[in-house]
Amino acid sequence: MQDPFDILVNGIVYSVFPEEDNVYTIFKAGVEFGKIEKDTENHWLKLNPETEMPMFDNDTETNQIGQAISNHVPEEEDEDEEFE
Repeated sequence: MQDPFDILVNGIVYSVFPEEDNVYTIFKAGVEFGKIEKDTENHWLKLNPETEMPMFDNDTETNQIGQAISNHVPEEEDEDEEFE
């Protein structure tokens, strides 16, 4: 599993804690923002805090955080190639 890391989006620091299968717990300036999940290459979903089911609304902030995560996290195939 990947270690936690920080990203900067629009001048705000988000702490990212990777979980399983493209799910990340996000802290915004030290306060829990929630969990997000990668839906498609350019679309991310925020998870409902009670049920952890995806909320299918168009959330610009969630997509910006997700895009920054995509830019930071190497694809799994790339990680496998490093060990060869």
